[in-house]
Order: sequence, then C-alpha cells, then structure tokens
Amino acid sequence: MWQRIKSLIIKELWAVWRDPKSRAILIIPPLIQMVLFSFAATLEVRNVEIAVLNSDAGGHSIELMQRLAGAKDLVKRLRVTHSDAEASDALAAQEVLMVVRFGADFSRNLDARRPASMDILLDGRRSNAAQILEGYVESVVEQYQSELPGAGRGQKPTIMTRAFFNPNLESAWNTVPCLTAILTMLVGLVVTGLSVARERELGTFEQLLVSPARPSEIIVGKTVPALLIGMLEGSLIIAFAHFVFAVPLSGSLPLLYLSMAVYLAAVIGVGLFISSLVSTQQQAMLGAFTFVAPAILLSGFATPIANMPDWLQTVTLINPARYFIVILRGVFLKDMPAGLVLDSLWPMAAIALFTLASASWLFRRRLS
Repeated sequence: MWQRIKSLIIKELWAVWRDPKSRAILIIPPLIQMVLFSFAATLEVRNVEIAVLNSDAGGHSIELMQRLAGAKDLVKRLRVTHSDAEASDALAAQEVLMVVRFGADFSRNLDARRPASMDILLDGRRSNAAQILEGYVESVVEQYQSELPGAGRGQKPTIMTRAFFNPNLESAWNTVPCLTAILTMLVGLVVTGLSVARERELGTFEQLLVSPARPSEIIVGKTVPALLIGMLEGSLIIAFAHFVFAVPLSGSLPLLYLSMAVYLAAVIGVGLFISSLVSTQQQAMLGAFTFVAPAILLSGFATPIANMPDWLQTVTLINPARYFIVILRGVFLKDMPAGLVLDSLWPMAAIALFTLASASWLFRRRLS
C-alpha cells in the first residue's frame, strides 16, 4: 500500500512540475500577489473598542471619556477597566485596540495649568487602525483643550503613546504575515483543483481507475503533494516576511507549522471536492477562485470581522482562514501561548476533517 501511495505522490508532483501552465500558476501569481499585498493593501477602521483606566476623580477625564465615545462609527464601545493588569490583558487578548489611561492628578494639574499626563497604549498588531485611532484621540484632546476657559486654556495635556507588539506601527508587520494564509490557500486549491480535471483531460483518469490503487490511496496520493507544495510556499512567505520586511517571529515556529499543516488540510479538502465535481481544468480554476474571493473577504485580513453584520460573522466560523490569520498575527507579533493557538487550531482541525471526509465520500462515489 505504502509503495502505491509513494508512487502516486511522485507522479502527482512530477505532473504539476512538468505542466508549464501549472508551474506558472504556482510560481508567478503568488509572487505578484505577495508584492502587491505587501505594499498596496490598506485597511478600513470602524467599530473598534477602547479601554479606559481612569485614576482621576475630576471632571476633565470624565468629559474626555464621553467625547472619545462620541464617534459612533469609529468607536463601538468604551470599556472601563479598574487596574493596569485588566487593561493590559484586554489589549493582549485583542479585545480592545487602545487603552487610554488618566493619571490621578489629571484634572487637578489641568486646572492649575501644570503638565497633565494621559497615556495611550496601542495594539501594534493592527498598525493602520492604531494610527488612525491615535490621531482621533489626539484631535479630541486638542479640541477639548482649546475650549477650556480661563486658567485651563492653553495648557495642553502631555500624551504619552506606546504601541504594543508593533512599536513603530509598521503596516507590513500586520499585512505580510497574513499573506501566508491567502497565498497558501490559492496554492492548495489550484494544485488539488486541477489534479483530477487534468487527468480527465489527458485521458489518464481511466488508467488510474483500473490501477491497483484503492480510492483512499488515490485521495492520499493527491493530498500529500498539495500539502508539501503549500508548506513550501508558506515557508517562502514566512522567510520573505522575516528577512525582507523584518517582521519579528516572536512565537513558536513548530506551532506555526503545525497550524499551517492543519489549515492546508482544510483547504485541500475543498480543492479535492471541487476537482471531483468538474470535468476540465478551466472549470476547476473557476471553482477554486469562486471559493477564494469570499474566503479572503471573510477572513478578517482586510475587513475586521467585528465590522460585519452578525449573520455574516456567523458565516465566518466555517472559514479556516479566519482562524489561521489569528494564529499568524499572534505567533509573529505576540508570542501567542500554545493554549491560545489551540483555541484557533481545533476549529481548523474540525473543518479539515469535514472537508476531507466530504471530498473522500464524493470521490468514492464518482469512482464507483
């Protein structure tokens, strides 16, 4: 059995590499997309949550809190925290994008025309959103300062800003790691989607049916090559992110590769399902890209999932890219613990089990 599976894997890898069209699809589009996404992707900011740690008993901090919560399209909720640990935990867990901290003497110093400090802590994993939100807070503070009467007029509070996980708010640190999810998805779908369709067009599919290989062995023989190619593609993107864009790889590399393998298994299941339904390579390509566009839009890469309608947020739960992007950002920028990785890993594993089982069932039915 293992010898037959090995032969099928070698045959599949050789077929992909020997076909000029398949080779071009696997190499050229990912390179172009990697460059375009890295330099040109922009992110919209809406419905973010801000945490406030107010140690001041005066009215100035309360007034500023109310004004910060006033931009309903930008700020979804102002969350009041009661300790530094609670605020830091909310930021680390990505429950909030920013923490605004008022000192105990904020209002008193402002009234006395002494320097009044407020701290802004940002989540640098969403650098573009953090920069926009920082500008909004600064504009609110400046507007409030200009309205202060008498002694308070002209005394601008001192704002201390620090971005966690991405100190310089580099947009590439947020964008480039996520390309691992997008481009490996394309590769996994293309390799498996074209697999059976190519054999049907070349007339070798009938030979495969009469071979000693069982349907389960054929499934494995077509899954493993796509997994290997996807892992290689993902490794190139990870190296590109780390060495070209200097994105730090703070977390566990083995955990990242384990997550990528599970993610690819889920994607490959979809690709095998598509390849079992279609008859030509053109149909396979159309089917693959029909799946890719919604999967990217619902992954949280370009549009935060919190901005989507509730019913659409529910749909994202069956999208493996949603979970893998969380892992990518966490492992690259945050040194995400294994327990948090597991929280996003097991839904991907469930999706992979379902897609591979469905593809295997359909494949067996088409072979019978």
